[in-house]
Amino acid sequence: MSKPQYKETINTSAEKVYNTMLGLKNIKTYEAWTAVFNPTSTYEGSWNKGEKILFLGTDKDGNRAGMVSEIAENIQNKFVSIRHVGILDKGVEITSGEGVANLANCFENYHFEEENGQTTLMVEITGFEEHQEYFNSTYPKALAKLKEITESE
Repeated sequence: MSKPQYKETINTSAEKVYNTMLGLKNIKTYEAWTAVFNPTSTYEGSWNKGEKILFLGTDKDGNRAGMVSEIAENIQNKFVSIRHVGILDKGVEITSGEGVANLANCFENYHFEEENGQTTLMVEITGFEEHQEYFNSTYPKALAKLKEITESE
């Protein structure tokens, strides 16, 4: 199983990067950097360990769609691990069956490392092999957008 990694160095504290990335103080900061993936991107739920979170947007047909996920770990300003457990299709959560079986080992892991007033954010994707080309072209753009938003706040 491949584990693509993406990095961005952001000229501010890990706390600020963490809060901006997750949209903790203002969900609009999360929506702004994830708009690179889907212009209607948002989330519903909690970033607390063990909690369910939905990563949502509107699909090409105007339906509510996205990922059903769980926060596997959240160490404030240090590490966030998201385990994907299903999909949202036309507003319906699907967490079992053939269509979502490949999500069983899919994770997004975010590592925040602060040094000398700069934070290196490293993203590691586990699973999603069929989407690797998309992630390789999109994640660097999304992280550059996160850097822009965080440094301008």
